[in-house]
Amino acid sequence: MAREVDEQFLALPLRRLADASLQRARDFGVQHADFRLERLRSQDVRLRDGVLEGAHDGEDVGFAVRVIADGTWGFASCVELSTEAAVRTTEEAIRVAQVSAAISSERIEMAPEPVYADVSWVSAYDIDPLSVPVADKVERLGGWSRRLMASDSVAHVSAAVSQVVENKFYTDLAGTTTTQQRVRLHPLLEAYGADDASGRIDSMRTIAPPVGRGWEYLVDGYDWDAELAELPSLLAEKLTAKSVDAGVLDLVIDPSNLWLTIHESIGHATELDRALGYEANYAGTSFATYDKLGSLRYGSEVMQVTGDRTVEHGLSTIGYDDEGVATQSWDIVRDGTLVGYQLDRRMAAMKGLGRSNGCAFADSPGHIPIQRMANVSLAADPAGPSTQELIGRVEDGLYVVGDRSWSIDMQRFNFQFTGQRFFRIENGRLAGQVRDVAYQATTTDFWGSMEAVGGPDTYVLGGAFNCGKAQPGQVAPVSHGAPSALFRGVHVLNTQAEAGR
Repeated sequence: MAREVDEQFLALPLRRLADASLQRARDFGVQHADFRLERLRSQDVRLRDGVLEGAHDGEDVGFAVRVIADGTWGFASCVELSTEAAVRTTEEAIRVAQVSAAISSERIEMAPEPVYADVSWVSAYDIDPLSVPVADKVERLGGWSRRLMASDSVAHVSAAVSQVVENKFYTDLAGTTTTQQRVRLHPLLEAYGADDASGRIDSMRTIAPPVGRGWEYLVDGYDWDAELAELPSLLAEKLTAKSVDAGVLDLVIDPSNLWLTIHESIGHATELDRALGYEANYAGTSFATYDKLGSLRYGSEVMQVTGDRTVEHGLSTIGYDDEGVATQSWDIVRDGTLVGYQLDRRMAAMKGLGRSNGCAFADSPGHIPIQRMANVSLAADPAGPSTQELIGRVEDGLYVVGDRSWSIDMQRFNFQFTGQRFFRIENGRLAGQVRDVAYQATTTDFWGSMEAVGGPDTYVLGGAFNCGKAQPGQVAPVSHGAPSALFRGVHVLNTQAEAGR
């Protein structure tokens, strides 16, 4: 069903504050000014062994003013929703720019963008999760938890659901005005158990991804019955599984694991601010430097990667970014070659790349927009094989399901990933779980070893609520779609042996 922007948000003095702010910016003759008013509402519900452990509701309301004056950025924010505060905050942003201009080494320019006069956008969802009573959420999560605990292999269960409703109003001196609303949530259940013979303690987590959807996702938007039914037996098998023999193996990687490898080795590496060295403090720069655009062999010819801020239910999906840019989909890797980056308006202008592709985002009214990740996804093969067919091509290897820990260097090049579940593949068939597994590679070797990707039926849009970047740190939600994929000759570690145990 079609949704509309919440009337309580629309009742805030959006235009009155914006008009006061932008008029004051005009008085100073700035080159650019934008005004952004946000309301972020969130709720987290947590259960332990089917009993409510905690519920937290949060709301953040405020506005931000960003200017370019004397060729330099200026920024200020405020929580007081009055015209006086809007004028005062605008003057503060201008003073910041004026002071900074004396030490600025480069003049800020922004890539052009068409004007969008008074447009609205609402994400695709049916039920506002914040409209559902907490008691109903506790009943659903508690019922699922008790179902898991009925199994002899499960000693404890943690369950949680995080929900966010985000409203943004944006307007700038060029005449663009956008009003938007998007909803996202992340449910999670994790079962814990112990093996008495070995004294081993471990857990098994659901692989249902976070989504840009409403409460309907927990009702009939995913096959929760199937996942919950298999979780106890998967945990029991994992607790008694043989430790993996390290070596070079073929891998079939499920999208529930591969999304995170995409995020770290492609998503962050192809943010242009990292590639140019403007982002380094939080988590490094990138090996995929700008001089390699159009020539870097990122992976095999079956590798097709897009950046997409428009895909339905994507966590990074929005109608217009925080610079008033209409969002888009574009190629990042085509036939294994690097052909594009993620851009905001400043980065696009710096390199003469035309329009921004809509990747500016601020995680709160108190933060300035920075270049943030789109939904970066690996395309399926339209005529590609099933996951079972990919497994059937492997004589000696592993099938990897679910994400867990990861490590990657400051150039997004050398990495190591673990997972939730690892199944031995022998002569094209699954042969039970093994444990203590990590796979290790360089980014280009790993993606270069990708022999085949699955068909559309294997494709899943995974992702994370909490991608971090910048200093002061900001957190952004982002999705990554992937099919199942087959990789040849990947280095597999035994994590217990590596730890000296």
